[in-house]
Amino acid sequence: MNFIAKLLLTSGILLFCLPILSAQPINPNDVTIVRDQWGVPHIYGKTDADAAYGMSYAHCEDNFRNIQSTLAAIQSRSSELDGVEGAGFDIIAFLTNVDHFLPENFEEQFTPEFLKVLKGSCQAYNDYAANNPDEILMKELFPVTTRDIIKGYCLGQTVMTNVAFDLGRLIKGQMDTYNVNSVLTGSNGFAFSRSKSKDGVTTMVSNTHQPLEGTLSWYEVHVNSEEGWNFLGATFTIGATPFIGTNQHLGWTHTVNYPDFSDIYKLEMHPSEKNKYKFDGEWLELEERVVKLKVKFGPIKIPVKKKFYWSKYGTTIKNKTGYYSVRYIASMNVLAAEQWYYMNKATNFEEFKSALDILGICNQNVIYGDQDDNIFYMCNGQFPYRNPKYNWQEILPGNTSENLWERNNYHPRTELAQIENPKCGYLFNCNNTPFNATGLDENIDPKTIDPTFGYMTKNSNRAIRFRELIDQYDKVSYEDIKRIKYDQQYSDTTFYTWAIENLDDLFEIDTKQYPDLKDAFEIINDWDRSTDIKNEGASLVLVSIHFVLAEVIKRGGFSRTQSVENEIFVKSIRKAKHHLKKHFGKLKVPLGLVQVHARGKKQFPVGGGPEIMSAMYTIDHKNGTFRSFMGDTFIMFAQYDGEEVAVETVVPYGSSNNKKAPHSTDQMKLYAGQKLKKMTLKKAEVLSNAVEKYNPGNRKGA
Repeated sequence: MNFIAKLLLTSGILLFCLPILSAQPINPNDVTIVRDQWGVPHIYGKTDADAAYGMSYAHCEDNFRNIQSTLAAIQSRSSELDGVEGAGFDIIAFLTNVDHFLPENFEEQFTPEFLKVLKGSCQAYNDYAANNPDEILMKELFPVTTRDIIKGYCLGQTVMTNVAFDLGRLIKGQMDTYNVNSVLTGSNGFAFSRSKSKDGVTTMVSNTHQPLEGTLSWYEVHVNSEEGWNFLGATFTIGATPFIGTNQHLGWTHTVNYPDFSDIYKLEMHPSEKNKYKFDGEWLELEERVVKLKVKFGPIKIPVKKKFYWSKYGTTIKNKTGYYSVRYIASMNVLAAEQWYYMNKATNFEEFKSALDILGICNQNVIYGDQDDNIFYMCNGQFPYRNPKYNWQEILPGNTSENLWERNNYHPRTELAQIENPKCGYLFNCNNTPFNATGLDENIDPKTIDPTFGYMTKNSNRAIRFRELIDQYDKVSYEDIKRIKYDQQYSDTTFYTWAIENLDDLFEIDTKQYPDLKDAFEIINDWDRSTDIKNEGASLVLVSIHFVLAEVIKRGGFSRTQSVENEIFVKSIRKAKHHLKKHFGKLKVPLGLVQVHARGKKQFPVGGGPEIMSAMYTIDHKNGTFRSFMGDTFIMFAQYDGEEVAVETVVPYGSSNNKKAPHSTDQMKLYAGQKLKKMTLKKAEVLSNAVEKYNPGNRKGA
């Protein structure tokens, strides 16, 4: 935060001055927000900067609490806002040390066009805070700066690239080797060309798996400017543009990928002199870095300090086995936001690939389709030129410049794993290896890819299931694609989750050793692996898995894929049996009575489970039920017929996170019932069906 803002905060006059600080480069009267029957905001502006302003302003109207939580994390104030739960975010933000790589003149790296967009988005947050001071949770969070927004992108990419898990396990002293086959979260993306279509259209499906609510949940929005930006999709808090979706020409989605995005080095410390490490034959001094937090406990804030270090490699952590440095891309490149902007603005495949060439986004698979019937997959990433002499999957020696790779010197996009227009007519990714993305005889040969990228080689349960499903069709209709996306069946050949790789052992237990569980094991072994809401065997299995995951959390969480002992499975089955008997009076209970999609007074039965195509993870709810909290989130089906795009979408709850608002729950029935709502990019159609139309700051009843 700059000096002027600090001075204003200490004098208590921030709220009065916020409109002045924003400098008003965007005139809110040049921006129109149109709300449809679902409350989804359609933003219209003269310029792209106007549209970005309107998008961020509408997002504040619907999600200001979560936006402030993100700002708190960016500014290392989460512990002040959210107590102990926020302290972890503050430490991660401190360790990423984005400011070290973000010079004062960082804005000069952006094109003038995007810088206007970034500043327009920034102004919207400050204007909304000034217009709604009673909603501000911490006045220290404002004014928001362009530096805050870019730091937010860097922090988000740090989480998405698994760096946060590396940092966490080093703090805990968990020194096992990093495993690129450890899938920690999930999404699905599909693209089908017209050669594979019964309907003669190109189809792109976005099926992200994220938390259903909170700071990491999606927000649906449509932006439209007179400068040619017309895009319908979804964004995150502090996003300056949508991250996924479609314009009238093309669309794409992302799935999280897991190449080697971070490297760990063990430093060689001086035998007698404190905080000195050896590097290229010299003894260098570690820089001490102390994070100072104010952790909220009820009405008071308790100061907490923790010491970390900085070496030539970067962030350095001391644990019981030594000093370790972590080097990673996520906080070193500020161009991710600009790249997403130009992906939004692309009008054809070549322009889209030019946007990818920016190499600002440091991870994420890309699944793409367009009006010209191009489909495309790429395992995207920023990969530095690493010395092939070293095994980059192991902990590296931290005493030589031979393995100190340079920032902003990455392999070009053309060297990454990618497939254009396969003859089989389809592409997919379900957080699995990029070497299984299309027809078996058209997949990428791993030998053609630089091994220092560390691409994963493992398939997810969902990837295996997708292959089983797509092999049933010569060509697919729109309804066929929906059946594939909404499939709730585990594969007959494999059964594991992103946290537990030996879940198949659940079916291999010697049941004779546990006579008290005979009835439970009979249900488990007779189960047909469906997680439909009517399935009566799924309840016992999924509740058992719920308790297994709880045991994994107790012993350290999901920092890596792991195996679980049979004793844990048996203990969890016994707990699941007791739970179902206690709350439902029997073991065979339709899943929809046990697993629900709930918010406030609304509740609907919901199917799915961990690593299902239609993924669902649950937490304890009430009356013995379990509530959805992670899995299918923003879902989009986009169909391109060569002239127009037809779009259907759904989100888990609604457009608003204000739980008293009508649009906080109005999509729940659609979502739980595997239904979609029709959307449009056409302005005339949006206006003809408008429920609300206003300029930012002038919403009636707001």
